[in-house]
Amino acid sequence: MRRWNGWGDDSIEFAVNADALGFLQERIGQGVPQKDASKASVIASVPASRLTPHPLIDTSPEVRLQHSLGQSLPDWLKMRFGRIEQFPDGVAFPESSEQVSQLLNYATRHHVALIPYGGGTSVVGHLAVPGGNQPVLSVSMVRMAQLLNIDKDAQLATFGAGVFGPDLEAQLRAHGYTLGHFPQSFEYSTLGGWVVTRSSGQQSLRYGRIEQLFAGGRIETPAGRLDIPTFPASAAGTDLREIILGSEGRIGILTEVTVRISRLPACEEFHAVFFPDWDKAQQAVRSIAQAKLPLSMLRLSNATETLTSLKLAGHKKLIALLETYLSLRHCSDKKCLLLLGASGDKPHVRHAINNALKLGKAYGGVHVGQTMGQKWKQGRFKNVYLRNTLWQQGYAIDTVETACDWPKVAGMMQAIEYAATSALASDGEQLHTYTHLSHLYAQGASVYTTFVYRLTGDYEQDLKRWKKLKAAASQAIVDHGGTISHQHGVGRDHAPYLHAEKGELGIAALRHLYQHFDPDGIMNPGKLLPELSSSKER
Repeated sequence: MRRWNGWGDDSIEFAVNADALGFLQERIGQGVPQKDASKASVIASVPASRLTPHPLIDTSPEVRLQHSLGQSLPDWLKMRFGRIEQFPDGVAFPESSEQVSQLLNYATRHHVALIPYGGGTSVVGHLAVPGGNQPVLSVSMVRMAQLLNIDKDAQLATFGAGVFGPDLEAQLRAHGYTLGHFPQSFEYSTLGGWVVTRSSGQQSLRYGRIEQLFAGGRIETPAGRLDIPTFPASAAGTDLREIILGSEGRIGILTEVTVRISRLPACEEFHAVFFPDWDKAQQAVRSIAQAKLPLSMLRLSNATETLTSLKLAGHKKLIALLETYLSLRHCSDKKCLLLLGASGDKPHVRHAINNALKLGKAYGGVHVGQTMGQKWKQGRFKNVYLRNTLWQQGYAIDTVETACDWPKVAGMMQAIEYAATSALASDGEQLHTYTHLSHLYAQGASVYTTFVYRLTGDYEQDLKRWKKLKAAASQAIVDHGGTISHQHGVGRDHAPYLHAEKGELGIAALRHLYQHFDPDGIMNPGKLLPELSSSKER
């Protein structure tokens, strides 16, 4: 069963060995576990619904609780401490575009705010329920998950937007195809959510980010239905797909999505390479990315993340042997781990891997085979369960991510880690922080930083601490010329920093665009562009 106050299935645990826990305690001190609020007590705090009855809407307290929040750290604090102040007044479960349209008409008539709900995996506040007197309806897309059409000649497939990653892949694989979109949230996130937040999958180097995969679809808006036909390419003015991509529920509700699919690869390999230090590692991956080899993935960890990964791996004797071997090859305390993958037919996979390894070797890269790469693949959707495990030990985990051009990458990584560390140092706390480049391009790379720190056990203090850390890291991103989000979207948490990226004229253009489709401002208020709030919200 899915956890109500944490990540994923409650039968899955991420085991942390004693050495790894000791390593963390040495770095930032021993955490103090806290008792979580009970589900029953939180359900008892759900107020009466303010909605006019509708046959598609469930107003039961437990269902409303389940659709109240996402997976950001503030969301976790609210759930774990039982401090949820706003709940949706009801949850609708439409089964067709027509029913979504009915719900939009209902919301317009009754002045109800709508929050589209996919898999509930947002880590930046997309699902936060606004306060105030306006009733709020969450619209769950879970019943719109079927494969509606597959065109093998055009390699296009159309799905209901609420399809979860595993179900999407299972339906395609039955026909010999794949979408190839694998974000870390893959098991619980939806196709529609990927589109409206501009998601990036772990193997996007081969298959493309969601903007390359999104071919067309249907969106129901308060102003009417918008159908976007598919074309291999078009010069007919502004691409309407771009209006939907990254819109985060501000325009309407995406109901059908047509995507570009690929044949299942006959062969897939993931390899591990260690480099002596960050400078050589970055030069190597930039060289590999700019060679435009047919790889599916490049993921480079800095020295601290590499050390942390080895500590979490267990297998103490095997890791010790690996460390000894790497030391003999001049990869010791500052070593950085690169995981690289390729998918396709065997000759092309061999060509891509061999050429990447050759380029890496020129910068001191030490290839250690496929074992670590295959272990990463097997656990790539399970690593996020570490959040649950460390919470139980009294620690919080949060992340920020950005992307910037190559000349800014190293400075960006250092600036984010320094800003966050300094923010907690002012509270007398230490921070364990580490970074990897999760996606690499010829132009630059994403920079994905993780923070681990101790919880205080007090809701207000822990929320204040998170706000301080998040603000410091986000400001560092803006100051050093990065995008405020490479793959998580904007939501509520990143909205204050969007102006630095879009500028006054750009923000105004988005504001007018969204008002065109949603003149009453009922769609996901307070997200992406909080200044768009309607008079009812204010």
